[in-house]
This record gives sequence, C-alpha cells and structure tokens, in this order.
Amino acid sequence: MHAAIPSFSNILKIYMGKKIEFSLIYRDMWQSSGKFQPRKDELVRIAPVFVEMGCFARVETNGGAFEQVNLLAGENPNESVRAYTKILHEAGIKTHMLDRGLNALRMYPVPDDVRALMYRVKHAQGVDITRLFDGLNDIRNIAPALKWAKEAGMTPQGTLCITTSPVHTIEYYCKLADEEIAAGAEELCLKDMAGIGQPAFLGELTRRIKEKHPDIILEYHGHSGPGLSMASMLEVAKNGIDILDVAIEPLSWGKVHPDVISVQSMLKNAGFDVPEINMDAYMKARAMTQEFIDEWLGYFINPQNKIMSSLLLECGLPGGMMGSMMADLGGIRSTINNLRKKKGEPELSVDDMLVKLFDEVAYVWPRVGYPPLVTPFSQYTKNIALMNLLTLEQGKGRFVMMDDSMWGMILGKSGRVPGEICQELKDLAKQKGLEFTDADPHTLLKNNLEDFRKEMDENGWDYGQDEEELFELAMHPEQYRNYKSGQAKKNFLADLQAAKDAKLGAKVSPEEAAAFKHAKADALVSPVKGQLFWEFQGDAEASPAVEPFIGRAYKEGDIFCYIQAPWGEFVTIPAALGGKLVEINAKQGAKVNKGDVIAYIQRDEK
Repeated sequence: MHAAIPSFSNILKIYMGKKIEFSLIYRDMWQSSGKFQPRKDELVRIAPVFVEMGCFARVETNGGAFEQVNLLAGENPNESVRAYTKILHEAGIKTHMLDRGLNALRMYPVPDDVRALMYRVKHAQGVDITRLFDGLNDIRNIAPALKWAKEAGMTPQGTLCITTSPVHTIEYYCKLADEEIAAGAEELCLKDMAGIGQPAFLGELTRRIKEKHPDIILEYHGHSGPGLSMASMLEVAKNGIDILDVAIEPLSWGKVHPDVISVQSMLKNAGFDVPEINMDAYMKARAMTQEFIDEWLGYFINPQNKIMSSLLLECGLPGGMMGSMMADLGGIRSTINNLRKKKGEPELSVDDMLVKLFDEVAYVWPRVGYPPLVTPFSQYTKNIALMNLLTLEQGKGRFVMMDDSMWGMILGKSGRVPGEICQELKDLAKQKGLEFTDADPHTLLKNNLEDFRKEMDENGWDYGQDEEELFELAMHPEQYRNYKSGQAKKNFLADLQAAKDAKLGAKVSPEEAAAFKHAKADALVSPVKGQLFWEFQGDAEASPAVEPFIGRAYKEGDIFCYIQAPWGEFVTIPAALGGKLVEINAKQGAKVNKGDVIAYIQRDEK
C-alpha cells in the first residue's frame, strides 16, 4: 500500500504558527538597480511610510556603496544615516547595514583601526545590525570584525555567501556557520547574491544550521535575477528561517528581490504566521519611490537590471553587475570585431559576445579557485574572462592582461580562495616573480587612522559627531576630499544634466530638445560685443576661472559673468531673475557678439 498523501489542511498545520519576519532591503534595491541612493530628504520622507506599512521588523538603511555614492553626489552620508535611522528606531524597527569584511565599505582592503572605528560610528548613528560578509568566505576576514561590532554595541550578523560549485557543499557552509558563531556571530545570513542558490540546497542548509544552532536568528537574502528566489524562500521557510529580505515596487523583481506582497501571500497561504501589509501605505511608498526615480535616480538606473535572466544561472554572476558588464562588453566587442574584420572573419553580435563571456567565466572560475561571485570577486573574475576574450582573439592566449587586484585575489592577498588555483596560473605567477601568501590578510595592512587625523587637523576640518567625519575621510579619501571641496557636487550635477539631455535627445530632435529645455528658462544675452570671462582669480587681473557647473543656483541679481568690451571696459552680466543654470552656450574666453545667448537659467518654480 502506498503511504497516504497528506491533505492540504494537514500541510498547513505543519507550518501554522511559525513566525517569519520581513526586512525591507531599501538600500540594496537601489544598488542592484543603478548607481545612486536617495538623498537624506527623500529617506526622511519615506521612512514614516515604511513604518505605516506595518509589516517590516527591519530595514536595511546603509552600508555597501551607500556612503560612497552619497559623497559622489555631494551629500553627507552621516547626516542621512542619523536622520533616517531615528525615524525607524522610534517605531521599534531595527536597522541594518551591509559590511564587506576586509573591504568594509569600499572595494579594496581597509586597515584594522579604520574598520574598528566604523562600528563605533555606525552604532552611534543608529545602526543596530551589521551584516558582515567576506567575498571569499574566509573566516579570518570576518572574525575580528564580529568582535569589533559587538564591542561597539552592534549585533554582529555573520554571512554565508551562497554560490553553486563543486567545493560549495552543505558541509562547507555548515562548517563556516560553526566558525562564525564560534567567533561571535549572533545571527547568520544566507546571502544568495546572484540568486543561483538551488532551493532544495538552501532548504537543507537552513535545516542543518537550525538543528545545530536553534537559537541563532537566520535570515535569507536572495536576488530574483534567474527566477529561483520565490522557490528558495518557501524552502528556507519550511526549514526554519526567521527573516526574509524583500523589496517593494517599482524596484522589486528584475535583478533585485521579490516583492513583499508576493512573498507574504505565498507564506500566508502555506500556513506561516506573517505580518499583514497596510496596502494604502504600500501604494504611498511605491508612488514615492517612483517619484525619486522620476526626479533624478532613474537617470542612473540601467534598464537591464529590471529584467530577469535565466542566463545568470550558467555564469553565476550577480544580476546587479549586468549593466556595467554590458558596457564593458560593448567596448571589447568593438575591438574584437575590428580584429575579426582584418582576418576576414564574421563579426560577433552582442548575444554572441554574451554567450562567449559566460562560457569564459565558466572556464576561468574553477581555475581561480571558485571565489564566491560577490563584490569585488565577481568583478575580478568577470574582468579576467573579458580580457581573455580579447587576448585569445589576438592570438596571445589567456591570463595575459591581469591587474594587481586580479592577481591579489589569486595570490591570496585578499584571503584564501575556497578551491585550488590551477597549475597554469601558479606557473605564470612564478614566471612573473609573484609570490603566493597564506598570511592573515588584515595583518598585511598598516593602520593609518592617525594619518587622516593629521590631514583633518591641517585642513581645519571638524572630526564630526562621534568622529564620523574622520571616518568618512579614512574610508573614502578621494570621494570625501571632493565632497569637502564642492567638486563632487559640481561633477554630479553635470553628470545628471548630461544624463537628462541624453534621455531627452533619444526621444526628440535636437531642436525639440532645446525648445523643451529652454521652455522655463531665461536666456542670458550679451549686451555688447567682446570677450567672455567667468569669475576672476585675482584682484583686477584678467585670470579667469573655469565656467560654472550645470545645476549651479543663482539668486536674482547675482553676477553671472563679465564681458570685456572692445574699448577695454568689463561689463557685468547679472543672472537675470535667478534660478538654476541649465546650459552654457559660450565657453571661457569666447568671443561674443551683441545679442548672442551666453547661457540659460531655469527660473525657480514659485
């Protein structure tokens, strides 16, 4: 006799009462979609709406590239994090950040003293939990930071970077989980950064960890790129997961994360205890996020990141990389096709190149030791494969063009790769006089916080509340210096205007684009013939500065520029009624005639 098949009602009983919470991955939603993050004022506006939704136990507020891209936009990330987390805390919602282990908040290693400071700063700013991952799953890069985070008052969450390879077995991950818990992790996250973790595998891994460590909070983070994430969420839920990372429209799905509505519906109907969603608030959050996209953030979102792709299963690359990868591929394709043309061979299409790249990643990945394909090792592996395509076409073979970062991963300077480096690369390293190391990576770095204190003192810069400004300089030196000088804001506004112009130009003729741009703008017209100068550098000296940046704001009556008339007199040109500079028609030192348009300033909307 066959065993009786349990009824649907009995299946429901199995999971009835198992509580599962949701974490809104608002930071990762943006990072997996495009370049920038919402400004402080936007986050402060939307945070109360997240509270109103009533379904989030946690919100990911910062970490990853959050601080860096804030600086690039000319914004202060410290002010943003403090204001944002305050609103969530007051409502009893926990906040968490993403921490790249040895690399902390950037793409290259960070000394111990700066990493330790990070946890003190971020906890003081209102961040409760740090999700601490290492791109190689090397416990040596995780263990010290777990201790520093706990000492600073944060909850240290260890992370297992999930990928699918012969070396990434259930036993491999269970061992890593044991090591992280022994080192002080109070929670664990299964970080399925490419969404290629197989549902059955993830379910079994969850069960094994929970059986051995029943009191450890376990969170699942799975991207939706290749389409496995909903099945994975159900499997980990059935096997004891406590928290699931979710997104909201219009930035859910694609290469990002499943939407909270779908996840909640699936689990509720499977008998789990899940929170209800205030749909009025959900629609508010949805509309507000779309508003941020329409205002400016959408100009830096790659449309490819809105599309799911099963092709990601083969190469294992994170979906959020697709945009930059396609841009890189386009440049290489052009070079390769030129080479093929000279050889009388047919050109390769974009699809041809994409398949070739994925195949090459599959070739390279085991030979560099199966590093989990997460920042920055996904980029390194992709770059090696990309360079190989070019050098193979040139007849030079593989592994010819690799920079210090790629070699650093191979040689062990970033940590221990899970697999074995192939003999070909070992031989090549020997030929180049490069040495492999098994040293603890963080011991290779010299503490340098005092150097940055000295720089702050020399510049007369304030260390900031809880030394948060000192931390930003030490973590992102170049970006912070550009932020302090104002250059970052100038560069950002110029980039934004260029992106707007490009988008507008794709839909209309140049004449229509100009008409649209100038519809709300005042033309600044030269009243005389002469030579145009911007602000002068010295007293009574015609040593002109560069032209103002696009987006610069002017008040009514502000001086805009000077024109030196043929008789030698400098004529002052005022900024009309004031507003935002949207276009410059005359460059520095240009000869202009009476009546020529110098620039356009868009009036402030009253």
